[in-house]
Amino acid sequence: MTNASPVIPSSQQHQIAQTLEDDAQVVSNTQLEKRLVDEPPAVREEVLSINTDSTNLALRVALLVPILAALLGLFNSGRMVRLPDVEPAASADAALA
Repeated sequence: MTNASPVIPSSQQHQIAQTLEDDAQVVSNTQLEKRLVDEPPAVREEVLSINTDSTNLALRVALLVPILAALLGLFNSGRMVRLPDVEPAASADAALA
């Protein structure tokens, strides 16, 4: 998203891409604002917008994993139908009598 932004200068796009390749993590907008104090307002707003969009996307993907696992478990539990009780053989009845 940063590389596609026309607001962020290309030198900073490269720096951001390198940083994200080494250490990508979710950062709140408040933490990010503290780091962007020296940046122009347009760049600051663009980076905050990208952060908001990418955080929302990351959370959606993170929630998709347990949902898929739950659906797989539900499907698998539907396959585990109880088998009918086995009727004892006639010779077993005669042995008990």
